[in-house]
Amino acid sequence: MKQKNLADEAATRALGAALAPVLRQGDVIRLEGDLGAGKSTLARALIAALAGDEGAPSPTFTLVETYDGPDFPLWHFDLYRLEAPDDVWELGLEEALDGAATLIEWPERIEGLLPPGALTVRLRADGAGRRVDFEGDESWKARLEAAGIA
Repeated sequence: MKQKNLADEAATRALGAALAPVLRQGDVIRLEGDLGAGKSTLARALIAALAGDEGAPSPTFTLVETYDGPDFPLWHFDLYRLEAPDDVWELGLEEALDGAATLIEWPERIEGLLPPGALTVRLRADGAGRRVDFEGDESWKARLEAAGIA
């Protein structure tokens, strides 16, 4: 799809907030990137914009946090510490995929278990800022363009 440059952490937060209104029940967003790339910053901003939770913790230790959005729940998975791919089912992934929107940091740890149609948001350091690449189907492309994101 497209690439976008993010000048700083504020731009990463702005992107997360801009993604919130295009998110729908059943959506999966794969957040990819190295440690420190901005995945959690983007996720927290999206959660704040969608669910109004300004102090959303990173689920690095709990592996999953859930939030009540205005129209559907939002599940945020951080799979960095996941020991085996099948362990994700014990965390409630099936329930999340069935009726919520889902943010997944480190989705490569469960490659093959996610449904098709997810939006991949790939973040990487680029000087003092970040570069983000979006990868998704035509539905995602249209939604991101309509929101002025990509």
